Amino acid sequence: MTFGGIALVQGLLVIALAVVAHGLHRALPDARAAIRGLGGPAVAMLACALGGVMSGGVSQRVSDWLDGTGTSIDGPPVLLTWQASVIPPLLVVVLLLCAALARHTWRLARAERDAVEGDHPGEAGDPQRTRRIALTRALATLTDRAPLLVAITSAATLLLGAGALVGALTTDQVPGDAARGTYAVVHGAAQTAQALGSWLIGLGFILFVTWGRRAYKDASARRTIGILWDVGTFWPRAAHPFAPPCYAERAVPDLTWRMATWTRATGGRLVISGHSQGSVLAAAAAWQLEPSARKRVALLTYGSPLERLYGRWFPAHFGPDELGSLHEEVDCWRNLYRRTDPIGGPMRLPGDSGPAVDRAPLKDPLTYGRTELHPLPAPLLGHSDYQADPAFAEERQRLLARLRPEVPAPRHTDRPPSVPAADGGPEDC
Repeated sequence: MTFGGIALVQGLLVIALAVVAHGLHRALPDARAAIRGLGGPAVAMLACALGGVMSGGVSQRVSDWLDGTGTSIDGPPVLLTWQASVIPPLLVVVLLLCAALARHTWRLARAERDAVEGDHPGEAGDPQRTRRIALTRALATLTDRAPLLVAITSAATLLLGAGALVGALTTDQVPGDAARGTYAVVHGAAQTAQALGSWLIGLGFILFVTWGRRAYKDASARRTIGILWDVGTFWPRAAHPFAPPCYAERAVPDLTWRMATWTRATGGRLVISGHSQGSVLAAAAAWQLEPSARKRVALLTYGSPLERLYGRWFPAHFGPDELGSLHEEVDCWRNLYRRTDPIGGPMRLPGDSGPAVDRAPLKDPLTYGRTELHPLPAPLLGHSDYQADPAFAEERQRLLARLRPEVPAPRHTDRPPSVPAADGGPEDC
């Protein structure tokens, strides 16, 4: 009953959290918020389910290993067996979702082929290269589909978990025994799910350990884990007390102190350049500055997850109002992104602020075919090497020109003279 009580309390807390989150979202609606403000409860539901099933499953396997005869140690709680039995149908739901996403991605990749050729007019077409670029663009959009996957998986987990709890409490038998005397199909399905679920728990634990070991050898796996680690350890431990130490509690005050000290001691101005998670640290540090110092700082972000990830999953801290306020309070802000980047994206600020911050998507690859400057086919850069794009140098020079104007500003205004945009966009920040 203790195990069932813990599961019941966790489910009720997740439902209560969802009710509160829904009320907050209705009071301050944000169209870009993940799962309409229910991102936190959805992730909490998955965390509770994963933690309970994995810890219970490992305990069950260890007890089986220690007590081969099955007479010295009591068997696992009935609820744990029910929870393990719902894993196969949950995997079926996830596989169907993945199939639907794969079909959508394939269609989007086909539609992107014309756009790829349109981005490189006058160059000889290469069907294989066009397909590769289009597929990379389509795969990058899967980041924006993640909330849908999390929402459906979390809802299915809640419903199946509730069914497992009811079944365990009402029958006090494992699914195979509880289904005895029913239709043969039902009994067979229950026994199959029970057996598969138990082995899938063990397989999941092995895959979890294997993935962790793989991170030491595979740069791609290490990068994926690093992204999750950066997001998880950015927030203070007050938000999740069992997490590793928060690096932002030191990095942000350190960066803020350096910026404030330099501007105060020299009377100069700064351009803060941040890539990926660095752009999040740069924005957080700029928010901590005094208004007078903040106005002497310009931001250049590229491959930034500020809006695409943080703005959608943490709208109270990185929502459109907060990012719009930051844009108004710094001297200037320019953002670079690629359509092949699965992490970085535009800031999507409302009104005229959007074009003032976001440059048009950078070309990736820089050249479609072979040229004198690029005798070899240019690689797809995705989330990396933004500094290799000439647009980076242009935007940096634009910001430096604003911070160090050659002609003094008119007496009736303190604003520096406008500098033409490198991409022909709005001249003002």
